[in-house]
Amino acid sequence: MIDKVRVAVVGVGNNTSALVQGIAFYRETGSLVGLHRPEIDGLGVGDVDVVAAFALSAGKVGADLHEAIFAAPNNFPRVGSPLPSSGVTVQRGLTDVTEFDRVAGVLKGAEVVLYSAPSGRPEVARAYAEAALLAGAAFVNTTSDPVARDAALLRRFTDAGLPLIGDDLASQFGTSVLHRALLELLASRGITLTSSYQVNLGGTEDFRNLVEHPNTKHRSKLNALGSEQVAIAPLGYLPHLGSQKIAHLNVEAQGWAGTPVSLDVHLKVHDPSGAAGVNIDLVRLAALALRTGRGGHLPEATPMLKSPPGTAI
Repeated sequence: MIDKVRVAVVGVGNNTSALVQGIAFYRETGSLVGLHRPEIDGLGVGDVDVVAAFALSAGKVGADLHEAIFAAPNNFPRVGSPLPSSGVTVQRGLTDVTEFDRVAGVLKGAEVVLYSAPSGRPEVARAYAEAALLAGAAFVNTTSDPVARDAALLRRFTDAGLPLIGDDLASQFGTSVLHRALLELLASRGITLTSSYQVNLGGTEDFRNLVEHPNTKHRSKLNALGSEQVAIAPLGYLPHLGSQKIAHLNVEAQGWAGTPVSLDVHLKVHDPSGAAGVNIDLVRLAALALRTGRGGHLPEATPMLKSPPGTAI
């Protein structure tokens, strides 16, 4: 019998809502729609249990996880059947980065810590990584804050036999994934890039936070695209978009004898769904590596990340 992956989530926002609801949906329906890897070495999508959760919002702390994922300002839609009580009470997150012992004590029952708090708070991200290290758990950093790119921290996880995966998700089908594929296609066909840009608009709290703290996200997007010729417009927060993201991509290039090539693409997706579709794979990879004593960076996770170790900070 397969031992289910025990996950602790840090941040009970839209991405966690999409993940938790999605796991329940796939367990109930057996559907394969929207799944990249239904199984990884025998671990199915339904073989993941959230056993602990941390948040700071007064409307979420102390609530059952299956209630907290629908609390404002979360706006990811409800999918599947109504969820029964999870039995997991949302704990108060770190309010002081020295609270390792309290958090590590809660993490003792988890194999993987999924860090899905807002980007732009690198000292908090590292504090949770330290707590995971103390608890003997793998750590997955879904934010653009540099954690796995911290060489000293990565070495400590490696020496401890604990996986450290990060940084920043390459969404299952998002702006950066699509943009990079287009640039690679042009290059593979001998088309010379002249200029390119992308614009991203969204209505989640993560978008609002990134508008206020854009620095690490901007660098991470450039890392994902692998080209300094691409201009990244400042992110736009539009609350009425809800959990949807709207992106516009433009590519200007030259073909044979310098003749112009121009491409415009409009993309509309539910941003948290793209995160959940990747997180479900990352937590299973992290758990499998933990169970076999493989610590540090996992090369198989690299394609799912914007800024893996070795990329710029």
